[in-house]
Amino acid sequence: MPKMDGYEATKAIRKSEVGTDLHIPIVALTAHAMSCDEAKCLEVGMDAYLTKPIDFKLMESTILSLTRRTS
Repeated sequence: MPKMDGYEATKAIRKSEVGTDLHIPIVALTAHAMSCDEAKCLEVGMDAYLTKPIDFKLMESTILSLTRRTS
């Protein structure tokens, strides 16, 4: 992303949610498959972490679980 990476974008989104009832689901989709990468994503406020190559069923279940929780 030209102005900020996914970590910075997540932090900005989470900051904008403070004091509201909003919670935007954020799923990391990355080729980085190290446990430390997952920990960093979750630490900054992402809701889930998926790696490439994409497992469609896992992606679908992840999205459904996050959208059901926020609906």
